[in-house]
Amino acid sequence: MKYINTLFFIIVTAALLSCSAQNITNMDKNNPLLCDPDSGICEIPTAKNEFEKSAVKASDKSVRILYFTDPICSSCWGIEPQLRKLKLEYGEHLKIEYHMGGLLPDWKYNSGGISKPSDVAHHWDEVSAHYNMPIDGDVWLEDPLDSSFPPSIAFKAAQMQDETKAIVFLRILREMVFLEKKNITKWEHMKTAAEKSDLDVDVLKNNYENDAEKLFRADLNLAAKMGVRGFPSVFIMNEEGGQEFVYGFKPYSLYENAIAKIFPKIKKATYEKTWNFLFSKYPTLTTREFAELMELSIQEGESQLEKLNVEEKIVKFDTKNGPLWKVI
Repeated sequence: MKYINTLFFIIVTAALLSCSAQNITNMDKNNPLLCDPDSGICEIPTAKNEFEKSAVKASDKSVRILYFTDPICSSCWGIEPQLRKLKLEYGEHLKIEYHMGGLLPDWKYNSGGISKPSDVAHHWDEVSAHYNMPIDGDVWLEDPLDSSFPPSIAFKAAQMQDETKAIVFLRILREMVFLEKKNITKWEHMKTAAEKSDLDVDVLKNNYENDAEKLFRADLNLAAKMGVRGFPSVFIMNEEGGQEFVYGFKPYSLYENAIAKIFPKIKKATYEKTWNFLFSKYPTLTTREFAELMELSIQEGESQLEKLNVEEKIVKFDTKNGPLWKVI
């Protein structure tokens, strides 16, 4: 456990600093918190480079994805467009398993220039611009989180109730913390997210206060076993034990290539590239998500969204670093 806690302390600062280009690139080259703004990876030099195969049984899907993430991982928010497109094009073949990584245990450490919540605020603003995904770092100034463990445990409680609704629950939590500047460690916000994702709030609360923490600890143990040293960490596996690893923020093509390597016969599905289809699948979309799913430029996607907003088909939720679009 001592090793795991130490790993957490390193990982949290690395991920929170991910892709803040100007400040990070000037850091000491031996600093384990050094992040590559182009790849979206924060490497820990002493960590293993080999990743163990998972011993968990395969599912009925051809391709199994183990996704290690955290509710407040900004780089994970950055790959939401990629994951959403994977589900549309390969969903018939994929089983994506969400595992929590324990990004921020608490603030009882001082490393890499991050020692208190206010140190994170400007980094999140920088990351927002790099990923072209709206993130408002002011939550760390106005209502900072003490830990990412409570919302992680709440997610495991949601999984106990319904896997699909749990993913919706996680998305809502992320929108709350990244866009609405809400401290998602507070039960009032978890309750609202549960209601919006159609979970039974009483059941969620009971599981959150009891068995969900054991499942969260199991996720942490699995992450340590598989050598996870940062987020997002995505393991793509087939039934024969073949495995590809995608680490950090990567373009969509890299996920496709990884899937093709371990399952060459896979065929992706086509989907309707219309605004009403996309919003029927995903009730909220960022501009980048809409553009990528529609296979448009950001400018073309934004123009279409603005037109739909004027026509009162969708509504626009503005933040200082970009909007979120919601279906009416």
